[in-house]
This record gives sequence, structure tokens and C-alpha cells, in this order.
Amino acid sequence: MTDSEDFAEQTERFRRELLAHCYRMLGSVQDAEDLVQETYLLAWRGRTTFEGRSSLRTWLYRIATNVCLKALEHRSRRPLPSGLGGPGDDPHQPLGSSRPEVPWLQPLPDALVSGDATDPAMIAVARAGTRLALIAALQYLPARQRAILILRDVLGWRAAEVAAVLATTTAAVNSGLQRARAQLTSVSPAADGLAEPAETVQRALLDRYATAFARRDIAGLTALLTEDVVWEMPPIPVWFAGRDRVGALLGLKCPAAGGSRLVPAAANGQHAFAMYAHRSDGLYHAHSLQVFTFRGSLISRVTAFHGAELFTTFRLPQVQADVPVRVPVP
Repeated sequence: MTDSEDFAEQTERFRRELLAHCYRMLGSVQDAEDLVQETYLLAWRGRTTFEGRSSLRTWLYRIATNVCLKALEHRSRRPLPSGLGGPGDDPHQPLGSSRPEVPWLQPLPDALVSGDATDPAMIAVARAGTRLALIAALQYLPARQRAILILRDVLGWRAAEVAAVLATTTAAVNSGLQRARAQLTSVSPAADGLAEPAETVQRALLDRYATAFARRDIAGLTALLTEDVVWEMPPIPVWFAGRDRVGALLGLKCPAAGGSRLVPAAANGQHAFAMYAHRSDGLYHAHSLQVFTFRGSLISRVTAFHGAELFTTFRLPQVQADVPVRVPVP
């Protein structure tokens, strides 16, 4: 086995978790993929300096973390619309133009970090700490505090290990972690997902949602939402909160019966639907990706990422001749 083959064999198994790590730091799938490539290039160039004092995994994380920190020196935070201001008051008013110039937070396809894993424990580890609410909250943290919190609270590293990665002291890591946790609580006081229903309940709820959406049953859709539900649509900056306002929005914007189809997807460790809209050419075209958060037995947030380019990232076709309606669970 050649040196390059040996290196690739030893390091490649960490690629997916390094992608998740860089995504947590950057909030962008494309940026994360680029930085993982840079991590592997730097690791290859410096492979002769690896002395084995730490594990190969720790060494790669050290490189990836510092690559991310350097990249963040020249990047602003990636928000969701709900992080830029208060909710809209009137869904009947024009939503306004999208703002593609804003570096919006991007959704992460579960397939990129879980791959072909079939072990539920492995899948859970791969997706750990990628939920949209957490990634959005992390964007408020200074870069080094962000790295400390991810390594300590998401990955469960010891303070001494984090100190070695960041070339600092254990005391500095503990202090930074305390400040990061306080800041995170101030921007996201409610722990996302704590009151989520069982998986079977979520799937049944989504089947009802998809059926109501396809039929343009606005009353049926509204009944599935919490009283304080949030609906946002990046790159459109306006967003809405409250069942009545979101119901009015759906009544105005939801396509006519038969005008759309929802295809199950998975993003950020959460259930999602890829929406296809029916057009005059008789085909269904990529429209948006809806990512769901649940509370109790209802939907508490829908983040509908607009843009056909997302479908390429999620390995979904841009156009389909026909898309079957999701069959409800009996």
C-alpha cells in the first residue's frame, strides 16, 4: 500500500463528521464542504508532522476547527429571517422581495452526515447538534466561543482536549464555555425539541399535513399548528408568528388543490418536505424545502427554504413529470 493510499484509508472515515463539524461552525453546506477539502489538503501536506500524541481524529478536528476559525474572520453570521427582526403583522400585504445578498443559514441534508449508516446510534451521533434552532443560535457566538461550545457540549470533549485544539489553557476554555452557554441561552432560551412527540406521532402528523396541503385544506393545515407557530421563508426576510397569521398566509399562498406535491426529505436531523409546484408546462418544478419542528403533538415551526438550487444539494430532481401524493398512515 502506498503512502497516499494508507493516508486516505485512515482519514476518509472521518469525512462525514468533519463536514457536520464545519457546518456547525459556518452554517453553510457549501462552505463546510470547501473547508473539509481544505482540511484534508492541509492534513496531507502535514502528515509527516503527525506524531501520534493525540488520535488521528483529534488531529483532523484541530485542523478543521482552525480552518473554520480563519474562514470566520471574513464572514458575517448566517441568520434566519426570525433572527433579523420582529414578525410581520399582516400576511395580506406583499411579502416583499427576497434578499439573496444576505448569507442565509442553509439546511443540511441528513444524507451528507449519516451516509448509508443503518445503526440508529451511529445515525444519532452523525446528526447530533445539527438542528436548525441550535445552528441559528450558534451564529450569535464569537467564533472561538462557538468552537468551544461545539467541541465541549455537542461532541463531549474534555476541556483539556479543547484547549489543545485551540492552543489555549483549560481555564480559558472553561471561561469561554460559560460565556457561550449564557449567550446561547439569551438568544435561544427554550431548548428546541425537548417536548417533541414520538416518531410515530410525528410521521402521522406529517401525513395529515401533506394530505391537507395537496388538497389546499387550510382549516386542516391550521389545526396541525401550535398557537404560537412560526413560519419563515428564507431568502424572503418577512416571517410570521401565531396560528391565525400563519393560517392567513397559507390561505393566500398555498397552491390550489393539485398544484403542488410534497416529497419526504430529512434535514438537520429533522423531518422535511421538498415541495414541487405544478406549472403551465404540465410538470412539477422544484420550489422549496420545508423543515419541521414539533412541540407536543403539533407543528411549532416551519422553515421553508425557497430556491431550486437546494434540490441539487439534497440530490433531488429539479423537475418531475408526476409526483405521487404522500399516502397517509392508516
